[in-house]
Order: sequence, then structure tokens, then C-alpha cells
Amino acid sequence: MLKTHPLERVRNIGIIAHIDAGKTTTTETILYYTGKTHKIGNIDDGSTQMDWMAQERERGITIQSAATTCFWNLHFSNDPQDYRINIIDTPGHVDFTAEVERSLRVLDGAVVIFDGKMGVEPQSETVWRQANKYNVPRICFINKLNLVGGDFYASLSSIRERLDQNASPVMLPIGFEYSLKGFVDLVTQKAYVYAQEDALELEETVVPEDMKELVSKYRAELIERTVESNNQLLEKYLSDGVLTEDELRQAVREAALSGSFFPVFGGDGRRSFATFLLDSIINYLPSPLDRPDIVARHAKTGEEVILKPDVNGPFAALAFKLQTDPYVGKLTYFRVYSGKLETGSYVFNSSSGNKERIGRILLMHANHREDVKELFAGEIGATVALKSTATGDTLCDESHPVVLESITFPEPVISLAIEPKTKLDQERMGVALQSLCEEDPTFVVRTDEETGQIIIAGMGELQLEIIVDRMKREFNVEADVGKPQVAYRETIRKSLEQEGKYIHQSGGRGQYGHVWLRVSPLQRGEGIKFVDEVRGGVIPKEYIPAVEKGVKEALAGGVVFGYPVIDTQVAVFDGSYHEVDSSEAAFKIAASRCVKEAIRKADPVLLEPIMDVEVRVSSDHLGGVIGDLSSRRGQIQGTTQKGELQTVRAFVPLADMFGYATSLRSLTQGRGSFNMEPSHYEEVPAGIAMAIAGKSSGAKEK
Repeated sequence: MLKTHPLERVRNIGIIAHIDAGKTTTTETILYYTGKTHKIGNIDDGSTQMDWMAQERERGITIQSAATTCFWNLHFSNDPQDYRINIIDTPGHVDFTAEVERSLRVLDGAVVIFDGKMGVEPQSETVWRQANKYNVPRICFINKLNLVGGDFYASLSSIRERLDQNASPVMLPIGFEYSLKGFVDLVTQKAYVYAQEDALELEETVVPEDMKELVSKYRAELIERTVESNNQLLEKYLSDGVLTEDELRQAVREAALSGSFFPVFGGDGRRSFATFLLDSIINYLPSPLDRPDIVARHAKTGEEVILKPDVNGPFAALAFKLQTDPYVGKLTYFRVYSGKLETGSYVFNSSSGNKERIGRILLMHANHREDVKELFAGEIGATVALKSTATGDTLCDESHPVVLESITFPEPVISLAIEPKTKLDQERMGVALQSLCEEDPTFVVRTDEETGQIIIAGMGELQLEIIVDRMKREFNVEADVGKPQVAYRETIRKSLEQEGKYIHQSGGRGQYGHVWLRVSPLQRGEGIKFVDEVRGGVIPKEYIPAVEKGVKEALAGGVVFGYPVIDTQVAVFDGSYHEVDSSEAAFKIAASRCVKEAIRKADPVLLEPIMDVEVRVSSDHLGGVIGDLSSRRGQIQGTTQKGELQTVRAFVPLADMFGYATSLRSLTQGRGSFNMEPSHYEEVPAGIAMAIAGKSSGAKEK
């Protein structure tokens, strides 16, 4: 039975980073030093605890976020009490960004890991923005400083330039690359070096003479950047010019919790530096009590409700992740924000309006489970067999129904046609796809109305490749897949007004619906907006929802090119009705026909997803890579040099990036690497748009 801890001694943290920065290795080291495991798992030989899926171990990457719990006594302190640390290790590949998004939504703090050879990379910026979105305090760990090219100060500079100026070291590494042997704690001004060859222990030593000036400089900087969060300490520092160790630690903590400061550390995630990192997680990241109160809405009245992390308050939790477990079925992960949850109890899903029975409550250690009888405010756990709970739903006490802010996810940018190989596969495929859709909100399945094909869509080729592989391994479904297709979108360039009528007489009661709609272009990323501007009751209020439904269904199906319409506002401002013949169905049809006609006249254009591409190559191959990107309609944003590597950043249409990995290997003799992530949508050049429209109409005719 897991012992409970006061909330001030609980930390809910995420490990977030760009792919290959060392998240999982760092987490494995943390588990070893906290006694959770007896050896440090290795990605290369597939012995990691957190990357447990077969696909993760084969590819050496994290695909699904994994949760675990460990306990830690402060190593560099006399505090005898231990702390409970709930950790979620997240993926670094952009295709699985939903895992990071939903994890950060429920976490109190985060450790952002950077590859010391590369500094800030594209996905580093993405996860940083996601953490900003949820106001998650974080500390920065510059990893792999023991390897060739590992540079603490260059990486620190890139953090300040590309992420936030108010980041400053709390320690400095001793040594460089292979000579890395320890660090200096700037708070205590003590030095620690690895005690033995395998570096599993640290021993205290004196600050090296050649570092004393550097230590003094960065300690003064640390004080200046943090004391502003505490007026009392600021006054003391201005008058005395010094702070004690405890006072400086308090200043760093308060500044970090406010989100105005980001402590920076550096080392080697495989070594005993983990002890200092664990202490820093406790010292500088928040407990549930340190976070702002949660603002919810009353499920019936819509009034604002403040939830405090109080075990005696009404129960409220957010379901943030669904996962299919081969042994226990569907797992629902949740974060408790108020009250407590007990096995055998009933909860109310205020998002779906259904009651759910809590059969088992589990604490997760990657894919291992531990049954507990109850879970309290501030804790993260899982339960099984919830029938009608989806990602982002609120679970609460029925007598205190509240709705928590849900989780939003990006739209898919790439799709594939998929079909079962046999009739038996066809029967299983529906179950498999439904289960995988429930797990991953960025994975979408639809049926093409024209061709009858099943279309799967997601964030990238790797995500869809993993989906197809999981269907085969976990659900025994063999499938054939088509070539990747781009998720194009339609929009308009100008505003106009359009009349639409639906009048049908066939004996008896007829059908009558009459609307005037105005369509207007919106800025990129604003989606679809429907506005009711009807005045004087020319269209009764009860028919307006039908008008909205007709508009949105028509736009979702595409109008000119067959792709969903985005970034468009539709306003209904006039019309008429018949007291006998008007109906919701008539107004829905009238609105659907009207908006389609309006879009056709409003200078429609095709949009394509543009990718933010970053390519790392040697100087010898720079010209060839830039030329190749330009031939793919790429817009070169600039190049930077670090050591012998050149980094090219460009915006390139997704349609021209398929198969790029193979081309880059050929151009660079296998030594180049690249990353890309969705950036924005842009208009497709007219000639290409006509070709796409021709292919689309040709497919429909077949």
C-alpha cells in the first residue's frame, strides 16, 4: 500500500524535450537513484522501464507518455522527510505532440531537457510554447555535456535567445566534454565531483581556482534575476549586498514558481548528477499547493467555481489520457483537483452527462499497475472500464457538478487510405480504429463519401506508420495502405452576401426555409465562426441552430476542391419563414445550399500545410541541401553554424517533403539529419491548385 504524503511534499512533473535530448535516459537514472529500479535502463538494448512498447524499443524513441511515481529525500539537505514525485515522461517527436499537450495540462511543473551539443531545437520551442500555454513553471537541464560538442554556455545562450531571456544557471559544470567531472552549486558555492569511474556517487571538494571568477559572476547574476520576486529579500540584498544560502534558495524558488525565471542546470543524465536534479525538482518546482486555484464552471448555471486542492472538498478530476491495456482493458488517466476518489464509488461525467462507476484505482509505473483504495486531491492515477469518458472530460461529484477546461489538440495534416486485406480483417478493423481514435485525439478516421475508402489522418508519417503497426500487433489486423495525402483546406478571399431558399411541395405539409448569409474571410488559424445577426424575428430562434448545423456540415465536407473550409465567418442576417411549412430540416437544407453557393462566389482558394523544417549538415553539403529545399518550394529562413555543423531553417510545403529522409541521406552521404513540424497554412499556387482539383475530381468520377 502506497503511503500518502502531505500536498506540500508532492511534485507532479513532466519530462519534456526535443527527440534524442535524453528524456528517457534521464528518467531512467532518476528511477535508479530513487530506488524504483535496480539498474539504469538503456535505450540501445531495449531495457528501459518507461519505453515499454515494442515499437518504442525497436525505434529507440518514446511514442506514448508514461507515468511513474518515486520518492526522494533531499540529498544536499538535512530535511529527514521524503517527497513523492509523480513523473510523466513524454515523447519528443512532433508526431506525438498530443502526448505532451495533455500531460502539461495536468502537471504542476516540468523539466525541459536540451541536448548540450545542439542547444534549443525545433521541438524544444514547441514544448516550451505548450508549457507557456498552461503556465507551467519549469527548470532547464542541458544534457550530454560529456560528449563531443557538448557546450553548456552555448546552449544557455540559445535558451536565452530562442526561448526566454530570464534563464540563468543555478550550477556550473566542472570540465568540458570528456573531461566533465562534476559541478559547482551556485547557491551554496560548493563543488562536487564524481567519486569513481562509474560516477555513481558524488564527493564534495573545493571550487577550482580557474572557476572562482566565473562562479562569482553567475552567482551575482542569479541573485539579481531572482530577488525581485521577494521585496523583503530585495531590500536586504540592496542594503547588505549578500544573501544566505537559504535566502537565495528561497528567492530562486519563488521566482521559478512565478514563471518569471527558469533555473538552468547542466550535466550528464546517466550519472549521479541526478541527485542534484532531484533536489532541484523539490526545491524549485511547485507542489499542488503552490499552483493557482483551478477555475471551473458550474455544469448547469455556467457560473465560475473555484476549486482548491483540498481532500475534504467536492470531488473533481480531469481525464487527460486513454490507453488500451492488453490485461485490464481501457485505462483512463486522470488528475484529481479537489476531494478524493474511492474504489466502488460513483462519479458524474459532467462533459457527457453520464454516471460512471469506479471499479479499480491504479497507480501506474509505465505499463505496470498498483491497486490503491483511494486517490486524493493533487494526485494522478488511472481507472479501468469507464464506458463514456473521453480525453478532456470532467469527472466530479454529482451534487457539485462542475466542468473543467478541456484540452485542445492540433488538426491532422496528413492522411492515408487504408483497407483490410481479408474479410476477417475488415470485421476487426472497426474495433481497432475506434480504440486507437479514443487513445489519440490527433488520430482521425473517416469514410470518403465518394469512393467509400477508409481514410486515416494524423500529425505525420511516423504516427500513421505506428498506428498501422499497432493494428497488426495488438488487434491482429492486416491492412494495405495508400500513399500519404496532404490535408489541404479551402478558404475565401472576399466577403459577399447570398440568398438561399428551400421550398418543396409534394401534397400535404410542405417545406419552407429562407436565409440570407454573409461570408467573410478570417485570419489564418481562426477556424469557422457562425454569427446570428437576425433581428425582429424574421427567422424564429428555434431555427437558428438548424441554420448553423447546415452551414458547418456543408463547410466540413468541402465546397470547391472537396477539402474542409477554414478561416471563414458565416453570419445569418435575414430570411423568412412559413408558419405551417417551415421546419428545422428545411432551414438546414437552405443554409447548406446557400453557404456553398456563397463560397463558390467568394474567390475560393486552396490552402496547404507548411512545415517548419530544420536541417543539420556539414558545410560541404550546405549548398546541395539549400538547392534541394528550394526545388521543393522551400522558403529559406536562414542558416546558423555551430562547430562543423550548419543548420538550415526553411518553410516547405508538406506535399513536397514526402520521402525527404531518403533524399537527405543521398545528398549528405548519410550524415545529415532533419526535423519538421507543422507551422501554418498558405495558399497553393494557382497551377498546382488546378492540378490538385483535377486529381480530386478524377478520383470522384472513378
